[in-house]
Amino acid sequence: MEPRSLALPEFELMDDMREFASPEMRREDDRRILLASGELAKEFDRRGLYRIKPPTKSDAERVARCWVQKVSNLILNINIEVSTAQDEVLYASSVDIRGNTDESWLRGVRRLVDNIEARKHHLR
Repeated sequence: MEPRSLALPEFELMDDMREFASPEMRREDDRRILLASGELAKEFDRRGLYRIKPPTKSDAERVARCWVQKVSNLILNINIEVSTAQDEVLYASSVDIRGNTDESWLRGVRRLVDNIEARKHHLR
């Protein structure tokens, strides 16, 4: 079966403390958002779960909303919600990660995709 198409935007960062962070920390978070976004697209494609479309494409069968909630530099949540093109939510998935490093973010994205694949959410 051909994978469904997915309009996949970059992750959004939800961080109530961002205004108090140093410029260097904000740049690091922004860079990690791009890193995680690229990893998510790569993993979906590599595993054949979705055909990735730019978020501006209106012909995608599925639409994702992705965000990282930064509770602190120690605790972060990586989230995805996937809907039909008609805004019917099909599933949501989340993983908690410990540590605000490139490796922890990448490991979290891979675990998120592992969960989606294991639960066969991509087939909905």
